Amino acid sequence: MSPTPLSRVPEESTLSRSRSRAAASRLDRLNTATADAAEAALLACCGSRRWARLIVAHRPYPDLEALLAAGDEASYDLTPADLDEALADESVVGHELPPAESLGALAAHTALQAAHDAYERRFGHVFVICLDGLRPEERLDRLLTGIRNRLGNEWERERDNTAEELRRIARGRLVRLAANTPRLPDVSGFRIA
Repeated sequence: MSPTPLSRVPEESTLSRSRSRAAASRLDRLNTATADAAEAALLACCGSRRWARLIVAHRPYPDLEALLAAGDEASYDLTPADLDEALADESVVGHELPPAESLGALAAHTALQAAHDAYERRFGHVFVICLDGLRPEERLDRLLTGIRNRLGNEWERERDNTAEELRRIARGRLVRLAANTPRLPDVSGFRIA
């Protein structure tokens, strides 16, 4: 059987291959960047310097799955001090919420701010939750539900929840770093949304 001519390959598979090549080239740039540039880019995914250094030290990564596995492993290895460092960095990152255009939305925003304040008083750090995959109109409900549920946790259990949410957030940011960033940053202030 002869191979299908390129002109007959469905457009969708051509686009998929093009995206895969683009992601691979971005991963290649992460693999070949200087340690400082790679660490700066990775710090935008998780604010723990040790986490970023662990991932930099294990380069090169053959594919995105290997990078994600390394990110997960580094997340599981965070010490309490590493977690505190990452949480301090998260305080500068907010969640994009729909505007408070109605009285109900305004009340929800006010309740969310009060819940954030109560959470920080109780646990001593910002509330983090992974919202990847949610539509913008679903985020406010998820935030409110998550923070209300977790406010009742014991300190140790909430620390475990927080570490897991940070791992999930970092994982999503790694995907975006490898798949969507046109170049690696060379400044430490670079942030991935």
